[in-house]
Parts: sequence; structure tokens; C-alpha cells
Amino acid sequence: MATAKGMLVYRAYRALTCGLSPLLRLHLRWRAARGVDHPLRWAERLGRASLPRPPGPLLWFHAVSLGEAMAAISVIKHCLQKRPEVNILLTTTRMSAFEVLEDQLPSGVLHQLAPLDTPAAIDAFFGYWKPNAIMIVESELWPNLIVGASENGVALALLNARMSAKSFERWSRPFLLPLISLMLSKFSLIIPLSNVQAVHFQLLQAPPLVINFSGDLKYAVGECYSSKEGVTFEGLKAQLAHKKVWMASSIHRGEEEVMLGIHKHLMQMHHDVVSIIVPRYPEHGREIYQELKKGGYNVALRSQHEKLEPGTNIYIVDTLGELRHLYRLTPIAVIGGSFVPGLAGHNMSEAAAAGCAILTGLHVGHFSHMVFQMQKVNPLSVLQVSGHDELVEVLHKLFTDAQVLKERRVAARQAFNALSGGVVGKVWNLIESHVLRWFLC
Repeated sequence: MATAKGMLVYRAYRALTCGLSPLLRLHLRWRAARGVDHPLRWAERLGRASLPRPPGPLLWFHAVSLGEAMAAISVIKHCLQKRPEVNILLTTTRMSAFEVLEDQLPSGVLHQLAPLDTPAAIDAFFGYWKPNAIMIVESELWPNLIVGASENGVALALLNARMSAKSFERWSRPFLLPLISLMLSKFSLIIPLSNVQAVHFQLLQAPPLVINFSGDLKYAVGECYSSKEGVTFEGLKAQLAHKKVWMASSIHRGEEEVMLGIHKHLMQMHHDVVSIIVPRYPEHGREIYQELKKGGYNVALRSQHEKLEPGTNIYIVDTLGELRHLYRLTPIAVIGGSFVPGLAGHNMSEAAAAGCAILTGLHVGHFSHMVFQMQKVNPLSVLQVSGHDELVEVLHKLFTDAQVLKERRVAARQAFNALSGGVVGKVWNLIESHVLRWFLC
């Protein structure tokens, strides 16, 4: 009965997305014309391939954005070591993610923009690429994709599976519960991010036997570092020498006011402070830079290769994919996306891998699991602060007490080492036993 209800809701969704297809196609053309999407590759989102499909078995890894794609790459590298005969296709929804990842993808890995979840795009994609299995990273649960995979005999795995509180509440509604139950029944493997996430998937009627644990793949992202890649930061490292440096990373709109207010207070206490501000989106960084320039501040912009001249104490980073290098230039990392209600935090593992003292706000969403795990290993590894006043107080303490700073940096690295070990191997073993042994015989 539940399956029948789920199929009924799915047919309604399929009809709706079929009807919207012409409008979505026009929207893609409009985005490409404005330069928002790639002018030549936007049609990939309609399932139109721009690369030849190589012969042999093919695993499709899908990640919505940069963070998820970085987690996927760690598994992809492991896959190529264990199964060199397998072709790998990675899809992302944004071209900007690929532009950052391009140099990090192993040789031979194919990249395409992910197809829209319309019947025509999904059918075209499956018809051309004919994947043997799909590895979806985190939370990309699209009905046409998942049901289409099942109808084409394609195995499905959900890695680092998570669902926000809002998404869980939405899927739990009587009208949508049969649909999500139908979708989850198609998976051969679900690896939840935490016990709480596992309970959410079980309440949404995921088959219990497909739910398995491995650890958080986001910790594997922190390990992806090459000293060669960091060469371009040597100049900035020299400019920051002998300064009191802290960095506010992945900040969202509204948080820049908090961070710049903190900078003003710190400047009153320490004349040699340098604040590195890294907004979540590059265009936000350029907006902050322009406002500061108008206000008479001495500020440098990363994309313009501006140097920290004497008297310049704010460095705005308006680029993508450089956080892991920047964390190695600062002893203190304030993780944004957590200081304004409604936000849900960001990954702390890269900062921990770099040995930063880690501070974050109270609004961390599903990253509360990461905070809990790290603090369980060492209570000093992450400190949550309530807001502006407490953050100023803690930063002042870290600037003036070298022992406290050292303890927090060591604790963060210790937590990372404890939590990152073997995660990729565990994920791969689950993929082998639940997916590949049945679909890549």
C-alpha cells in the first residue's frame, strides 16, 4: 500500500517536472547568457553529454557543490586504487566547483554538470552514460533521478547521508512520506553522518539493513593537501609574519558586521592585528571590500593580488577553494555560518587538520555532530561562543596567552587525527560489499 501511494505521488511529481521542462530550459539559457552558467556547457544540465563515454563499467559520483565534491574525491582516489578498471564520472551542479577541483581530480576522471531532475534530462543522461552505480554525497534526493536509476537497474548509495531539520520535517508530512519511503527503498547502501541522521532515515522508512556507519567523510577533506599547491601562499605567509593573525572563514551575509566589529575592538587592544575575512561566496567578498574602501579602511583583496602593505590590517579573500591553504597561515580560525540565527555552520575539519585553534558560533546545524565528536576527543578542540563580546574576549586571550593558544591548536589537530583515520577505507569496504559485488561482478 505504501509503495502504491509513493508511486502515485511520484507520477504527480514526474508530470509536474515534465510540464516545467520548457521553462527550466529557458532559465538555463538565460543564466548562460548572463554569464552565471558556462556558455558552452550549460546544456549538460539537460542530460546532453559533452564527453565520450569510455567502454567498461562506470561509477557515477554526484556532489552538489565544492565541499561534497571534495569528500567524493577522497573516495574516488581510493576507488581507482582498488578498481583501476572502473571509469569514474563526477557531476556537480555548479561549474565553479569543477573549476576549483579540476587540478585535484585524478587523471581519467570525467566531469559533467549534473542533469536537472526532469524526465527528459534524466532519461538522456542514463541513456548516454549507462552508469552501473551512483554514489550520491550527502543530501541530493531527487525523485526522477532515484526512480530512474532503479528502473535502469543502477545501484544507489548515499554517502555521508544527512538531512536538515527542515527537510526531515517536510519529508515527514503525510503527503510526502510515501514518496521519500519509495525513494529510500531503492538504495542498496545508506551511510548516515551520525546516529541522529540514521534515526531520521529510519523514521522515513529506509530499509534498516542498508543503513551502515563509517565516520564522517568531511574529515577526509582535511587530509587533501599538497605542499606544491601551497607554494603561491609563501608571499602572503611572509607578509603575515610577526602579526597577530585570525581568520573568519565561510561567513554569510550579516556575519561580516559581527566580524568587522570584532576587528575594530581587537585593533584597540593590539596594533599588529591582521583579520582575514573569507566570505562563503566570492561576490560577497568583493562587496565587503568596496564598502571598506569607501569607509576609508586600508584593505587588501586576494583576487587582485594586493599585498598587506604597512597599515593594511584587513585581508579579504574573494576566491574559491583556498581555505585549506589559508588555514595554514593563521593560528586561529573562526568558522562562520554560525553567528546568525537560521544558519547551519560549516566544516571544521580543514581548520583542525591545519592545527588551528577553532572557534564557532552556536548556530551550527548538523555540524553539531562534528563539534560533539571533536570535543569528545579533546574538550579544547572546538570552542563555541555566544556572539560578539565573548568572541572578542576569547581572541584577546589567545593573542596574549601563548600556552592557551598552543593547547587549543594541539587539541584540534589531535581530534582530527583521531576522527579521520580509516574513514575512506571504511566507506569503500561498505561500497564493495553492498554495491559493487552485486553490480560489478
